[in-house]
Amino acid sequence: MSDEEMRAELERLRKENESLKKGAAKGISMKVSEKGGLSVYGLGRFPITLYKEQWTKLLDMADDIRAFLKANDAQLKAKD
Repeated sequence: MSDEEMRAELERLRKENESLKKGAAKGISMKVSEKGGLSVYGLGRFPITLYKEQWTKLLDMADDIRAFLKANDAQLKAKD
C-alpha cells in the first residue's frame, strides 16, 4: 500500500469514526428488527427488542412502573 493510499484510507476511517460518534450522540433510536420486533437503541450496550404486543403491554403499565419506581426509589440505583 502506497503512502497516498494509506493517507486516503486513514482519512476515510477518521470520517467514518466521526460519523459513528455523531450517531451515538443522537440518543435513543428505533428500528424494526429482522424478525419484526421493535428494537430501541441507546439505552444501554445492547438494544431492547420486543414484539408489538409486548410493547403495548409495557406501555399500558407506564403508570404502574412509575409508581413502582417512586415506591422503591431508595433501593434503586441510577446510572451516571
